[in-house]
Amino acid sequence: MKPVLAALMMLFAPAVHAQVPETGRAQELRYSAAEVDAGMEDRFIDQTVDLAALGKLDQDRRLLARLRYISVELMRVAIELKPEAASWQWEIHTTSDPDVDAICMAGGKILVGSAFVQRLQLTDGELATLLAHEVAHAVAEHHRETFSEAMLVNRLPAVPLDVVMARLDSDLSLQIRLWKLSSLQESEADHLGMVLAHRAGWPAADIVSFYRKLADGESVPAPGAYPEYASRLSMAQGMARLFDY
Repeated sequence: MKPVLAALMMLFAPAVHAQVPETGRAQELRYSAAEVDAGMEDRFIDQTVDLAALGKLDQDRRLLARLRYISVELMRVAIELKPEAASWQWEIHTTSDPDVDAICMAGGKILVGSAFVQRLQLTDGELATLLAHEVAHAVAEHHRETFSEAMLVNRLPAVPLDVVMARLDSDLSLQIRLWKLSSLQESEADHLGMVLAHRAGWPAADIVSFYRKLADGESVPAPGAYPEYASRLSMAQGMARLFDY
């Protein structure tokens, strides 16, 4: 298919109207889940190959084993909330790269920074809360939503997914225009992640403890679109009361 024709078809294709599991927030999605999952898988492969070449991938075998053990129940709950997640090719890795805290790309591709885990001395329950936040981004299809919104911000012409992904990496003005959405997604991942961790069997006290460690361990406001650490801790305390009610 010619690029111009593909772009026009994308522009006039009807949006998929969806809802985020649990929160019920409405989303307008322009790119298909399969297309986004494939694009993010390619990016994840590139990242892990680069880390492996630098000797920074899966060095901490004990942490990797903990993550795989903890993730089993989180994946089960994720699939309950989003049945499509049963077909994802889930993948978990660790990295010693100090710039990586934790990420989960569309389709269940997870990368956790060992330095971050060690710095906060995370227990299994706190590590589960970290993982649950990242898995929540995938369950809520935040990458798919962000790419769709980025295309709409540009109005005309419609562009293929790989072009949008490249623009998001390099275009600061586009990142700024999507800041409110990013902030909303981070708060939503906190909320949904707490639900995932709770339903996976982790105590509410561990959820609160994780966010308290974030708040206590940082002397500056949360970077980028992240809510203030104090507000994240307040949300965790409120959710814990609901879980224990």
